[in-house]
Amino acid sequence: MKKLVLLFSIALSTLAFSQESTAKKAGPPEGNATVGEVYGAGVSAKAEKSAMTTKKLDAKLKKSTKLENVAVKGKVVKVCDKKGCWLTVETDNNEKFFVKMKDYAFFVPMALEGKTVVLEGNVETKVTSVDEQKHYAEDAKKPQAEIDAITTPQEEIRFMASGIKVVN
Repeated sequence: MKKLVLLFSIALSTLAFSQESTAKKAGPPEGNATVGEVYGAGVSAKAEKSAMTTKKLDAKLKKSTKLENVAVKGKVVKVCDKKGCWLTVETDNNEKFFVKMKDYAFFVPMALEGKTVVLEGNVETKVTSVDEQKHYAEDAKKPQAEIDAITTPQEEIRFMASGIKVVN
């Protein structure tokens, strides 16, 4: 019986240390985000070649609020520094749109900030709630005064990326 209790104690200790070390590893994946690197399911050669500018994307979204299987080229200006689970891409006219990873299936490194990427996936115009805006502002470590100033839902472009490729 003492051996059984001892084994059980060792198993629990091992599990506790395992969970603690996993928690310490939280954060975006490591990496340099060099040209040619791919995240997620990848970007097809056809999509990379035909990637539209964000200005063209804006024009298409004025005609339809949702587009599927599109490729867009843009500059990454912000990556979630908690996990690398979302990013913000700057448009040609200096506006920004929000990108999430499809099915939360992959993350990107902080080094992606400042890089030009091709995104492949689906995009839509969506109204984002106050709570969701505040959540992302907290993830981005914005000042509390800026977070508190978020008081109305906002219509914005949301991209659900299945793959991302660094092109510059």
